[in-house]
Amino acid sequence: MTDSRDLLKLIRDRVHHPATARELAQLLRVPREERNTFRRQLKALAASGELLQIRGNRYGIPDKMDLVVGKLQTNPSGFGFVVPEHPESGERKDIYIAASNLSEAMHGDRVVARIERETPKGLEGRIIRILERSQESLVGRFEVDDEGLGYVVPFDRRVLTDVHVPTGQWLSAEPGEMVVVQITRWPTATRGPVGRVSEVLGNVNEPGVDTQIIIRKFNIPDAHPEEAVEEARRIGTTVKERDIRGRTDFRPVTTVTIDGEHARDFDDAITIERLKNGNFWLGVHIADVSHYVKEGSALDEEAYDRGTSVYFTERAVHMFPAELATGLCSLNPNVDRLVQSCLMEIDRRGNVVRYEMHDGVINSDARMTYTAVNAILTDHDAETITQYRDLVPMFELMHELFGILNQRRRRRGSIDFDLPEAQVILSEFGQITAIIASERNVAHRLIEEFMLLANETVAAHLVAHDVPSLHRVHEPPDVKKVADFEAFITTLGYSLAGGPIPKPKHFQKLIDRMRGTPEERPIAALMLRTMQKARYDAVSLGHFGLAAEHYTHFTSPIRRYPDLVVHRMLRESRPGKIPDARREELDEELPETARHTSEMERRSDEAERELLQWKKVRFMADKVGDEYEGYITGVAPYGLFIELIEHYVEGMVHISSMADDYYRFVDQQHILRGENTKKVYRLGDKVLVQVVRVDMERRQVDLGLVDILENVRREERPKGPIRSTTKPKKEQRRAQRPGRRERIAKKQGKSGSRRGR
Repeated sequence: MTDSRDLLKLIRDRVHHPATARELAQLLRVPREERNTFRRQLKALAASGELLQIRGNRYGIPDKMDLVVGKLQTNPSGFGFVVPEHPESGERKDIYIAASNLSEAMHGDRVVARIERETPKGLEGRIIRILERSQESLVGRFEVDDEGLGYVVPFDRRVLTDVHVPTGQWLSAEPGEMVVVQITRWPTATRGPVGRVSEVLGNVNEPGVDTQIIIRKFNIPDAHPEEAVEEARRIGTTVKERDIRGRTDFRPVTTVTIDGEHARDFDDAITIERLKNGNFWLGVHIADVSHYVKEGSALDEEAYDRGTSVYFTERAVHMFPAELATGLCSLNPNVDRLVQSCLMEIDRRGNVVRYEMHDGVINSDARMTYTAVNAILTDHDAETITQYRDLVPMFELMHELFGILNQRRRRRGSIDFDLPEAQVILSEFGQITAIIASERNVAHRLIEEFMLLANETVAAHLVAHDVPSLHRVHEPPDVKKVADFEAFITTLGYSLAGGPIPKPKHFQKLIDRMRGTPEERPIAALMLRTMQKARYDAVSLGHFGLAAEHYTHFTSPIRRYPDLVVHRMLRESRPGKIPDARREELDEELPETARHTSEMERRSDEAERELLQWKKVRFMADKVGDEYEGYITGVAPYGLFIELIEHYVEGMVHISSMADDYYRFVDQQHILRGENTKKVYRLGDKVLVQVVRVDMERRQVDLGLVDILENVRREERPKGPIRSTTKPKKEQRRAQRPGRRERIAKKQGKSGSRRGR
């Protein structure tokens, strides 16, 4: 019997109308003894949305019936889009759904949409069926109306309707508290959803409640089930002698871990020496989680469901219980630990000329921090050098190899943005007290370089030995997006200079040319949006951003499930060729594992970003009226996105507050241009803004333009300042600040008033 993918292709090629299972079996000449398997495959294809079961128990190809299976993404304004799961071509065309055509669907639901028309703006349709509800519970604010009826206002503004909570189903919730509500009755065309309060989280301003809200909103499992925790406890806390038998013993070799000051789990360790021929012998030793977590175990099932650990500003939600993550699978110093090791001989050009893969055992000599290693290599701090004098030659050798490897990557065109990221400083109550640029020193970079090389070497090994596995893929950017990006940067005097299909090196050269300019950060952000998103796949498709032919994730099995899969495949393939039956099983499972783990990674990223943005907005709550310098990081038809230089906080200047002209959005140039004044605002412009409002409900900082300080196209620089929205009382208070009197007096002399938001 052919597999499901081949069966779908046969149906597409040979069956030209919706047909029953019996008709399909006859048309495709399926032998009678295989028809039970055939029916199971049909049901699986229907469950995945690649086939659609319609009236009369007939199966059809969705796109041939103008039907689309996908996820519904609604907008707080009331409309939505269906994002296709299986686009007919490589280009994804979302289907616009008007509010009146949403039927009973809610944000995130898996639905069937019928395409009803094509307009100049794109496809439009309506929801005709709900295949799967996105979630059975919601987080929101509990309220009671004037008639004593309880309801929950969803925290996620994309959920467009409140949830009614009958009397007696409130638990102990008080009005205004954040709760989790379990949906007991889904919405219909005539009434909203009904639910019961299953958990009271507390007041939104209490420490830690914001994190709990985000965890519930994104359905991230928090506490590990008792079965998994008990399984981790049974594994124990020490490496047993029987576990070491047959492994390569690296304990006599000097080994270190290098991590952040506050890290609790250490999943990678380094050994290094110089060989007699002058080459480097680098060992990357990774915690052997796969030795303890067996496929199909409670720990494995829980880790698969989570897909990844999630790192919030004040706490982490780990993929594995702490008993494992910070215990037996953490490469703590001065204790034996099991590892999978990738040892590489590297020549003076940075090429791996030989490598070995081992099941090993190490005993780390030191738990080093990025700060301490940087103090040795960059600051040459005498006290730190004395403290670690026996290890200093090892770090100097690492530093030398780092330079060689980094130059090798740059030569082949690997893209390295290397932009500073925001680091938040929290109080004991979880509130942000400051936002600063995170330090990424030479120690961070050399460990990253070693991990990249190990991942690349392992990926090449898996491909060379035809081992089924998961790969980290990053496909080349869409040609149209590249053309749009090129058209925009040309207006700023830049060019990719790589034709319609540029190579990674062309992007890297552009980054180098922009380095240190006002437009560097916003153009780098736009470049990222031009690129595809990295994901997991069962096929090695290369990594565009790293300019690597093959790439995988091998170095973090404690916090990423795909790394655990890679470790298992390395172990399974060591004795020789993987049996055909096992290969067939893997060929069936790995594509779904890749899809699921990619989705869990996106969920984790979105949750981390949203909580950080929320905390940033709270940080700005007491700064209404204050003025800051910032750069325009985004331009949209409805306004400008500004990142404040001082706090790394992004806010928005709505177009309605730009009252000195009517501004029009020019898409390809990413600018707003005044119809009468011809003033232009574009990515990278440096502006002076005032915090007008902090909207905690929308988690957004609203800004007002005060002045433009530097325009990346000086010949189009607006003449004169933008009139301030500052209220007279605040002007007087600001006038007492040194250095501001003259500018403020100047602004007060301007006539006219500005339209409010």
